[in-house]
Amino acid sequence: MKMIRLLMTACLLLPLALGACKKEEAAVANDVPVAVPTTNDDNAWSAYLTDVVRRNMEGATNTYVYVLPGPDNPDFQGYYDRQLEKAQADIERGILENTLIAFGSPDSTRTANLAVASFERAEAGKLKGVKVVFIGKAADSDRVKAAVEPSGATYKFVEAM
Repeated sequence: MKMIRLLMTACLLLPLALGACKKEEAAVANDVPVAVPTTNDDNAWSAYLTDVVRRNMEGATNTYVYVLPGPDNPDFQGYYDRQLEKAQADIERGILENTLIAFGSPDSTRTANLAVASFERAEAGKLKGVKVVFIGKAADSDRVKAAVEPSGATYKFVEAM
């Protein structure tokens, strides 16, 4: 009788154990970084930037992500102006500790311009405990870092080649 109970218990638990293995395999398979898009496709860039932000969330409980479309978008300037207005207002108001702020787009130079302009009126030391991630080209990183550091935020560069 005990043997039958043990066999039945094993039969009931086996599918659960196999399901857990499949979930672990899926998690490992899904942890492959999204490749940097080679075009200005907004959907591809959205997936890439989302992945970069997710990978840099350690310790963050909030996020602010400022994204521009590809430079060939007919309303690029409108997007830029709206993102700049929002980013400047958010940064001037102040951002809570443990927040991640990310800037990224297919156009590294314009994204760097957005980040630099966003921090122009930032109060010195007001963003301690905030992490700023710039996703772009190395050539643009130093000027973004120089604009961010006086605010007290921690700067991180992620190269999108």
